[in-house]
Amino acid sequence: MHLKLKRTPGLYLAGFMGSGKTTIAKILSDQVGWDYVDVDAEIEKAEGMTIAQIFDTRGEPAFRRIETETIKTLVRKIECGMPMVVALGGGAFVQPGNFEFMENNGLSVWLDCPFEVILQRLGDTDDRPLARDLGKLQALYESRREGYSRADFHIDAACDPETSVAKILELNIWR
Repeated sequence: MHLKLKRTPGLYLAGFMGSGKTTIAKILSDQVGWDYVDVDAEIEKAEGMTIAQIFDTRGEPAFRRIETETIKTLVRKIECGMPMVVALGGGAFVQPGNFEFMENNGLSVWLDCPFEVILQRLGDTDDRPLARDLGKLQALYESRREGYSRADFHIDAACDPETSVAKILELNIWR
């Protein structure tokens, strides 16, 4: 097993909304026997409202502050030796400070998908506040790619979730 992963057993799944982070994290955590945590679900539970409601009532800066605190709490658990697969929100990995905090406490995998696949997976939904305007969504997708590329590993996640999990399990981090 990769030395960094032995020291702090956290695996962070990063990628744009619709890349499969939540689904893949659930399957992967079952495969490796680690806890699974979805950052957005943790926030919704703690705040008693959806991510969209937080964006609409408090704004994105407030959401990002909550998100960072949630990540810090999870990383502290990982630092204490609690193995965890963490599904990050689409913007969490690229926010200032978050990457550096995670970088020193586990490994990250970028789940990369073409924009067309993202659109197909998102469908017609209003529950993702940053996906309400197609032009802004595509610009956001392009602007985040450089940040995602800092992940320790990069896989093409345009396939089904089970294949993506298999690709992660084939990475040279488990030996």
